[in-house]
Amino acid sequence: MESNCVQFLQNKTILITGVPGFLAKVFMEKILRVQPNVKKLYLLLRAADNESAMQRFRSEVLEKDLFRVLRNDLGDENLKTLVSEKVVPLAGDISVDNLGLKDSDLLQHMWNEIDIIVNVAATTNFDERYDVDLSINTFGPLNVLKFAKKCVKGQLLLHVSTAYVCGEKSGLLQEKTYHMGETLNGHGKLVIETELELMKQKLKELQKQDCSEEEIAQSMKDLGMSRAKLHGWPNTYVFTKSMGEMLLGNHRENLPIVIIRPTMITSSFSEPFPGWIEGLRTIDSVVVAYGKGRLKCFLADPNSVLDLIPVDMVANAMVTAAAIHAGKLGSQTVYHVGSSCKNAITFEQIHDLTARYFAKNPLVGRDGSPIIVSKGTILSTMAQFSFYMTLRYKLPLQILRLINIVYPWWNGNKYKDIDRKIKLAMRLVELYRPYVLFKGIFDDMNTERMRLKTKEINQKVYGLFEFDPKSIDWEDYIMNIHIPGLITYVLKK
Repeated sequence: MESNCVQFLQNKTILITGVPGFLAKVFMEKILRVQPNVKKLYLLLRAADNESAMQRFRSEVLEKDLFRVLRNDLGDENLKTLVSEKVVPLAGDISVDNLGLKDSDLLQHMWNEIDIIVNVAATTNFDERYDVDLSINTFGPLNVLKFAKKCVKGQLLLHVSTAYVCGEKSGLLQEKTYHMGETLNGHGKLVIETELELMKQKLKELQKQDCSEEEIAQSMKDLGMSRAKLHGWPNTYVFTKSMGEMLLGNHRENLPIVIIRPTMITSSFSEPFPGWIEGLRTIDSVVVAYGKGRLKCFLADPNSVLDLIPVDMVANAMVTAAAIHAGKLGSQTVYHVGSSCKNAITFEQIHDLTARYFAKNPLVGRDGSPIIVSKGTILSTMAQFSFYMTLRYKLPLQILRLINIVYPWWNGNKYKDIDRKIKLAMRLVELYRPYVLFKGIFDDMNTERMRLKTKEINQKVYGLFEFDPKSIDWEDYIMNIHIPGLITYVLKK
């Protein structure tokens, strides 16, 4: 890489999908802040038309607190000017041909001038419908690749996946690509076209049977889960993301491809300011529920490493990888962007820091008094958790059920309501189980090499593109940056 990252971005035309998602927004803001002389940023958003796309961009991206540093630096008017000159929000959809762009003149123009294609679009719900996940997470990347191949100046496709495509493997997990048809459990061969046909067939059957929308949605979720587990993946999300990676590797031909696999993305570490977050990520809903006094116990191995990585570090690694690999024909490289290998933090440490935070800074209940939280119980196996749930909730629930049968007029639907909540809790625990009992460590040798390489070249601007997990002091980050940022976000909602 001859030039540094800031120079690399100058005069580049970049297509970014997945806006207004959390990571895509941070990535886009970073580019505008460090290199206002970027040529053009095309942003693909789901919207009815380009006018709606622009409105969505304004309300869900530009008006967010994320842009306050840029707004303060440039002033409102200058920021508007910069955005109107450089940013083009477009209504599109990665699950269809040509990314859903209908204007043939615009398409031609884009194919003639785009240098870098960045695919961040995904559906990240662990138990999404199989048809939805296949269209976005599996065939979406293939559609983006087909689009990228038509870009005459196209130097790189950078695709954001997830480190958890590894399933529930333990030990040191390499930054390796997936071969077409590979399974995690070695049972049979995975044929992506077959998966697509099975899904279509099931959908047709359900529609023929005149099932309700709710029944169809549930059946599609169940199908995704069973297909994922059949091939060795714990859920539909990571299964469909793995297949997306396979399709990219198989169809890439000569186009350079970078696959960024972040671990659990958390609030910003330092840029554009510490603690910016949007949406409750994997661990965050647990932290908030605990702070509100709603979580008395949870399933986790206290010694399990929870691989957290701040969002700005992921965005910095993306820019750096793009600068290194652009134009390197035929290359395909995987980068794990996480902390477990270089600066691990365990579930027990996070639990301890969270308990300390809320003991010092309790949330306030509806009655205006502080919510006092207990340390809570950590149960380290599914068997222990099920036993605890049986004693604490299921046995009292059976008594309530008997009362309901004997005295049906007593207490209305209390039994049904509690039963529904317990089933939901057990389903969530089952979904998160692979991650709170995770025994893997993500090798990040490629990422470390990239970091050292750019440190040599980017001496002057290196601090601008920091993604070294060793620079995180976990106690300071969790107590003074992450949880306060999280609480700010929750209170704003």
